[in-house]
Amino acid sequence: MAECHPVGFQWVMEAKAKGARVIHVDPRFTRTSAVADTHVALRAGSDIAFLGGLVNYVLSNGLEFREYVAAYTNAGAILREDFRDTEDLDGLFSGFDPEKVAYDTESWMYEGTETAPAAGQRDQPDEDSGGEGDAGTEHGGQRHREAARGESYGSGGAALRAKPRIDPTLQHERCVFQVLKRHFARYTPEVVEETCGIQAEQFLDVARAVTENSGRERTTAIVYSVGWTQHTVGVQYIRTASILQTLLGNMGRPGGGIMALRGHASIQGSTDIPTLFNLLPGYLPMPHAHQHRDLDSYVATDAGQTGFWGNMRSYAVSLLKAWWGDAAQPDNDFCFGYMPRITGEHGTYKTVMEQIAGTCKGYFLAGENPAVGSANAKLQRLGLANLDWLVVRDLQLIESATFWKDGPEIETGELATEETGTEIFFFPAAAHTEKDGTFTNTQRLLQWHHKAVEPPEDARSDLWFYYHLGRLMREKLAGSTDERDRPLLDLTWDYPTEGPTADPSAEAVLREINGVGPDGALSSYTELADDGSTACGCWIYSGVYAGEHNHAADRKPGQEQSLVAPQWAWAWPANRRILYNRASADPEGRPWSERKKYVWWDEEQGRWTGEDVPDFEPTKRPDYVPPEGARAQDALAGDDPFVMQADGKAWLFAPAGLTDGPLPAHYEPEESPVANPLYGQQGNPVRQRYPRRHNRYNPSGTEPGSAVFPYVFTTYRLTEHHTAGGMSRTLPYLSELQPEFFCEVSPELARERGLTHLGWATIVSARTAIEARVLVTARMKPIRMRRRTIHQVGLPYHWGPNGLSVGDAANELLSVVLDPNVHIQEAKAATCDIRPGRRPRGRDLLAMMDRYQLRAGLPADTPALDAPTGEAT
Repeated sequence: MAECHPVGFQWVMEAKAKGARVIHVDPRFTRTSAVADTHVALRAGSDIAFLGGLVNYVLSNGLEFREYVAAYTNAGAILREDFRDTEDLDGLFSGFDPEKVAYDTESWMYEGTETAPAAGQRDQPDEDSGGEGDAGTEHGGQRHREAARGESYGSGGAALRAKPRIDPTLQHERCVFQVLKRHFARYTPEVVEETCGIQAEQFLDVARAVTENSGRERTTAIVYSVGWTQHTVGVQYIRTASILQTLLGNMGRPGGGIMALRGHASIQGSTDIPTLFNLLPGYLPMPHAHQHRDLDSYVATDAGQTGFWGNMRSYAVSLLKAWWGDAAQPDNDFCFGYMPRITGEHGTYKTVMEQIAGTCKGYFLAGENPAVGSANAKLQRLGLANLDWLVVRDLQLIESATFWKDGPEIETGELATEETGTEIFFFPAAAHTEKDGTFTNTQRLLQWHHKAVEPPEDARSDLWFYYHLGRLMREKLAGSTDERDRPLLDLTWDYPTEGPTADPSAEAVLREINGVGPDGALSSYTELADDGSTACGCWIYSGVYAGEHNHAADRKPGQEQSLVAPQWAWAWPANRRILYNRASADPEGRPWSERKKYVWWDEEQGRWTGEDVPDFEPTKRPDYVPPEGARAQDALAGDDPFVMQADGKAWLFAPAGLTDGPLPAHYEPEESPVANPLYGQQGNPVRQRYPRRHNRYNPSGTEPGSAVFPYVFTTYRLTEHHTAGGMSRTLPYLSELQPEFFCEVSPELARERGLTHLGWATIVSARTAIEARVLVTARMKPIRMRRRTIHQVGLPYHWGPNGLSVGDAANELLSVVLDPNVHIQEAKAATCDIRPGRRPRGRDLLAMMDRYQLRAGLPADTPALDAPTGEAT
């Protein structure tokens, strides 16, 4: 956090100055480790074993916050008789289909209830045709099973059709609490030591610290970033942390919770108003072509019947009105038919495969540099080279815009400039200092930034580019009578412009996102209606422009307001700073702790009050019992604090919404030097694999050939450079601070492989080889586990061939293998070989790779899938 998120880390240091203990869990010793009280140097890819050990420590010692767990979680819910755990099936859950390499999740459900399946998980015809670049070999041809997956449930989780049967004593053998205890029982301190490569004594020290600092009077916070997300089990990493924090009563309370750090100013904003294929603004699911023929079927399938997600129709109709205005009327389903549909998984890596296959013809790149920044950079360039046209918007001529003349494949002869048919259009972009707008940062805070300077020459903001592109398209189609053009022509596209370049007003856009009704700007998402009387571009942002005032621009000094600082910017939803803060009070509405009181029920006023905006209906009494047949928020009791969930409870066990298991289990990364110490199942059985000639996987665990790639490598960021380097490698000051691409290795590994400090090393995977300067440092600790030593190599990922500070790209080494829930790449744990000296050039590099692949036993053509496990054969 100190290295990658230094602005936020100042608050950690303030907490430490007040007595907080800081524990840093990371394979590398970093700037954060240097100021932490404890550094836990675990093996990359073993976090579920570590977190699972903490969960087991809590449960086996009776250290859970029992009152909180019994009242506010699904711990008492009773599961079906046919549910089988990984403990019963050696690493698999019940419902696994070895032919489809997918789970049927029905047996995971509560006894006597059912859920609506996620869009794309229902019965549909297979759509795959096979072949290089297509999905034909993945998941037995079940491309439709990848569509929208668990995240299609939006922010409210799966829609339960009935409430489960509950055992309030938590003693029933099939209740969630007892299943949880059995599931995590094997994650002992000894297993943590064996799997993570850390001493059991250090693990127990952390376990004691976390549990002693949790409960009624104290809270512990967990902070993570892409070191957790970029794995084939990344979603389950975060699920394990959620289980731990919920058991300890740390959710919805000040000083608790889980914070996902973002490496960039508005990454949270880019999921709220998404750049994702499967979500609409406010985490509404993207309609599916096969299920969502009309608005009624869309809402019936995906809206919860209880909880605030039960108002999904109001959120969806208001979004349609914001986009199509007067054209959206009840008699035409509010233009729901205009909405795009998904037919399968359309994530960025699947798109690359479609580019190579020739079925994706054109591509927009805005603020992305996949030729350096994405997994298997070579695969990215091969895809870009097979397009008809490519639009690149960036501050500099990044590698994704110049690969056709100076990419690595030009040197090896795999691509030729004169034979690359992609027509590339480069549009210079304005920097954040050169445009108005909002950032939505890591804790959901919308902060307005004012334009400081005009952009140079013909550089323009994203808002300018897309607005005027849309305007020109609409002008071109103005006389069209073709029905297919109506969605574009009927769009509300009348934003006021300002300045010499006719920039659209960012404030006008924010007002539209906030939402308007008959009386002007809306004050809250609770004002949204499903009759077409309100229009709102993103329901969770409703209120940021309440009273016709831009609250994102609020800047009241901290000393003039409370510690919660409600008048510094605006947090979604409703300017609430801690989500689910009803959980900071007990079921009767009294604070769990007077010292940490945050939100509570005021009997005299007959409403919830406190330091923050209560995340609860303000006048709903703690003893409210919903009547039979109640729906939406009216179906939640006065002691159901998790108001977006269908049952109002925190889910220790996820009966639906995930594709790889209702509970986390430790699986090894796709590429691992060891066999799974906990189960016979080596990797996540439903991970997304794309075995191809240019995306071969290193042999893993005990497979023949795994010794060819005996070392673990992990990628990471540096403070001095920014993401794929387009914003930093062109700047002399930053390039001087970090002038060359390097690899971090331990003194022991340097001796073992003959590496010299500041000399050159070649790092090799089954995909390619790169070179880097050697940094021999004790920061990289060898891991001792299973009677062998595992060495780890650290690689910053910012470099590429363009700019002032140049070097090979670390992401050249990575394969494309994805988490099946959110389709993110595994970039934080893979295997490699490392050898002294510089890598070969040109055709010699290809010849070296042929030799490595032959030694590892990798076939020359595309490997098939072994149906029972999904492993490459």
